[in-house]
Amino acid sequence: MIKVGITHGDYNGIGYEVILKVLSEPAIFDLFTPVIYGSPQVLSYYRKMLDINTTTPINIIKKGSEAQDGLINIVATSEEGVEVKVSPGEPSRYAGTLAARALMDARADLVDGAIDAVVTAPINKDTIQSSDFSHHGHTEFFSEPFPDHRHMMLFVSGDLRVAVVTSHCPLKDVSSKLTKELVYQNIIDLEQTLKRDFGVIKPRIAVLGLNPHSGENGLLGTEEINVITPALEAAWQEDKFVFGPISPDGFWGSHMYENFDAVLAMYHDQGLIPFKLMAMEVGVNVTCGLPVVRTSPDHGTAYDIAGEGRANEESMRNAIYQAIDIIRHRERYDEARQNPLKKRFVERGHDNIKLDLMGDSDEH
Repeated sequence: MIKVGITHGDYNGIGYEVILKVLSEPAIFDLFTPVIYGSPQVLSYYRKMLDINTTTPINIIKKGSEAQDGLINIVATSEEGVEVKVSPGEPSRYAGTLAARALMDARADLVDGAIDAVVTAPINKDTIQSSDFSHHGHTEFFSEPFPDHRHMMLFVSGDLRVAVVTSHCPLKDVSSKLTKELVYQNIIDLEQTLKRDFGVIKPRIAVLGLNPHSGENGLLGTEEINVITPALEAAWQEDKFVFGPISPDGFWGSHMYENFDAVLAMYHDQGLIPFKLMAMEVGVNVTCGLPVVRTSPDHGTAYDIAGEGRANEESMRNAIYQAIDIIRHRERYDEARQNPLKKRFVERGHDNIKLDLMGDSDEH
């Protein structure tokens, strides 16, 4: 059975509510074995307060490898005997401390292979900061053990997939960070992700321009001419189905995104404002490019409704399903490419044709 780790995020937010609502469906345990990284005390608090009927037994463990199928397994991050004060809707440093511990425990188990994927409930990026955790977000944290792998944020809702070249970057720095090499590499990485993680055979990728109207041939900016178009041309030379640079406002407004397998935006809000307008309560954030699988719901801590029982669990459910789908897609993709037959090719010269089949060659 696939083991999916679920970090509890900021326990004063809606993390436990959406987790418990998903796990209140008995049939879901036929798909995966849940391993929550969090506090048994806080889980019990929210289950009673919100009256969420989860009849599945709780199994407190020390490592993800100890998880048992058919149970709600939980790796305790709070100290034994220490009471955890829960204040729904109110940020606290201790909530940030436990959120960081949950992430560190889950990442360790993920890297060790004790679990197959991690789904992260939302954190407060301020209260979680400490000497032990100094990352801008989940994406940077989970990519840290893999310095040789490029990573990318991809937001998914059905066939709508949006990636960003620069992610958690101040808007004033975006232009200086964009290079032909960076845009080109993001195109290549995104195409490979679509193939291996989503089963898209020949991905069609739309690449957005940076400036209004994609620069109007240099009138409103030159990044399209000097950076984005050269990157596209390099990708075209490698037979990639990439199109652009496309003016972002017309692209979103005319529903052009429906004709593509993915969209590559130049910066965070350019891609995520339209995505969240369409899929705020159901979308999923996927960390791409790593040898491990990490997803998360596409919403924040939602302090304004924490503890009221009004949180929509659909995004959390979709994040879990997406993690399972990626695991299965990768297995099929990698299995299909094990021990491939050697290529059969024709080498044409002026005087001969050379055939090579399974390593044997004859000249004619």
